Amino acid sequence: MSEQADLLLGTLDLLILKAVSPGSVHGYGVLLRIEEISGGKLQIQQGALYPALYRLEHQGLIESEWGRSDNNRRAKFYHLTGAGQTRFGEDEAGWHRLIGAMSSALSAASGGS
Repeated sequence: MSEQADLLLGTLDLLILKAVSPGSVHGYGVLLRIEEISGGKLQIQQGALYPALYRLEHQGLIESEWGRSDNNRRAKFYHLTGAGQTRFGEDEAGWHRLIGAMSSALSAASGGS
């Protein structure tokens, strides 16, 4: 059985904001950082990542600038904006509330008639 988890709808944006929150990272680096912080349980496909990066940049939550990657290739580097930091904090708090509520609901004794 695979130890990888499937992403729930809407979680990719939060994961990207988390991945760029420590500092500027290039697009492929976002994939690697998400894989690293999830202990290898989440792997994002490039076909899903780049449209999400574009969407977040268009929303003003991240900004990008061109630079050089570790292997000296030209790459776009992303970082959080002030609005992105705010959204990340709000979404992270909301996610933790949802986890708490789901945990309570799933651990409740089943009421039967």
